[in-house]
Amino acid sequence: MATNGPISGHNSGGIQCCKAIHLPLLTDLYQITMAYGYWRSNKCDQNSVFDVFFRRNPFGGEFTVFAGLEDVVKFLHGFRFLPDDIEYLRKILPKHVEEEFFEYLSNISAKDITLYAIPEGSVVFPKVPLMRIEGPLPIAQLLETTILTLVNYASLITTNATRYRIALDGRDIQLFEFGLRRAQGIDGGLSASRYAYMGGFDGTSNVLAGKMYGIPLKGTHAHSFVMSYSSVDDLNIRILANKTTGEKVDFVDLCLKYQKELSDLLDVLQSECSSSEFAAFIAYALSFPDSFLALVDTYDVIRSGLLNFSAVALALNQLGYRAIGVRIDSGDLAYQSLVAYEKFRTIGDKYSLDWFPELTIVASNDINEDTIISLKEQKHGINAFGIGTHLVTCERQPALGCVYKLVEINGHPCIKISLDVEKVTVPGRKSVFRLYGKEDYALLDLMQGAEEPAPKAQSKVLCRHPFQESKRCYATPSKVEPLLKIWWQNGKVQQKMPDLEEIRSHVQNSLNTLRADIKRNLNPTPYKVSVTDSLYQFMHNLWLENAPVGELN
Repeated sequence: MATNGPISGHNSGGIQCCKAIHLPLLTDLYQITMAYGYWRSNKCDQNSVFDVFFRRNPFGGEFTVFAGLEDVVKFLHGFRFLPDDIEYLRKILPKHVEEEFFEYLSNISAKDITLYAIPEGSVVFPKVPLMRIEGPLPIAQLLETTILTLVNYASLITTNATRYRIALDGRDIQLFEFGLRRAQGIDGGLSASRYAYMGGFDGTSNVLAGKMYGIPLKGTHAHSFVMSYSSVDDLNIRILANKTTGEKVDFVDLCLKYQKELSDLLDVLQSECSSSEFAAFIAYALSFPDSFLALVDTYDVIRSGLLNFSAVALALNQLGYRAIGVRIDSGDLAYQSLVAYEKFRTIGDKYSLDWFPELTIVASNDINEDTIISLKEQKHGINAFGIGTHLVTCERQPALGCVYKLVEINGHPCIKISLDVEKVTVPGRKSVFRLYGKEDYALLDLMQGAEEPAPKAQSKVLCRHPFQESKRCYATPSKVEPLLKIWWQNGKVQQKMPDLEEIRSHVQNSLNTLRADIKRNLNPTPYKVSVTDSLYQFMHNLWLENAPVGELN
């Protein structure tokens, strides 16, 4: 969301507060009409319990990373209908809607809402409540669409980002998010930058995201910068001062000297090198001598780009500066990156520069998860990826599909039944626990009635599949972790809200609790989500009570 902002302020109790997001009309019309129906039926004081969950992991995987909690808390903090909101609702609702309903709306807030949630950045699984929202029925209903909006895309992007990191298989390779121009609008671009960083990316090209969230900014020039020059005669600035001594040197002449030397060393004809590209690289280095990273594929990476870059990089080195590296945006990325690495190694040996073979080689050009895996199999020389379209649009799966379902009303559990078993809900107020094995890997997530005693470490517990009677097991956990915590209650934040860096760290720690076979790209092992025997029996009895009994004539 464009309205995402940093955490700010503290209340008198010392619990960290969030900057409020005012979005009461960011909802579907039927939330407003249902609220009116509840109001007319005198249901305003009925206590409701809603679960937020999803039914299937995205991208063909077996895990999801939960994100968006901070924004939900901000939304609750700012939830109220202002006078101009009420005036707009008067215009769009039918004329027969009573004035008292609008007065009711103008006086409500989230002070009577209690929000339970799994900590942001945790790995989560289908059917498990990510959030439990409790409070007056009309108010809890009005929160539905906005909460889903804040959680769905955030969790999808964060999960997508973690999958790119996992695809690198632990290799020390940087990931940069370059997707702003491909994102779905301004809000989508800002959210993508934030949640990609949360999921393990190292930086973004999005300057506004850098300002708003403190994300490291990364980037270089475009092809247009290279094409805008014709030769070194275009350069009206030629002098660069030595970083250490301050001596002023004709930088263009120095670059020309190294271009000639490298032509022989790298077996590339100086005459084949683009003079336009060479001039552009010199101009860029003169502008950013401490952060020179060049796009080398405007004309020909091997016969022009690498030689021109290396000549400028060596000239910078002689004056006390160190180049960053190159970006390749087209062609055979694996082959070109290996050629680049070998040429950098050759130059490093010739000039006794041990850092030259370690120059950054960034690959971009429509990179997706499968591309990274394929490049890894080709043993490429890339040590950074710039990823845009496939990351920020989640092209492989554009929606997560979180839902917001009523599971209890006035203390009475509710169940939604369907011919599609996947859509049957798990009724009632529930607690959720993660059970760990001896090696500290997560064994399964266990849902149980909120009033049931919590499972204990070293004590055996019967765990059942929610819908398949024969699937059950005994688990004896070495550790038990309660997942749902209270984050909002009585109109106040109830936990210290972690900052972006803390959530980013938690994502990786949470992923580390999963076995590698659950996280792998190809045929991952399903993670078990279970219910206690008591909840299983209750749920299936309630299912039978609510299912219609057919008649045969």
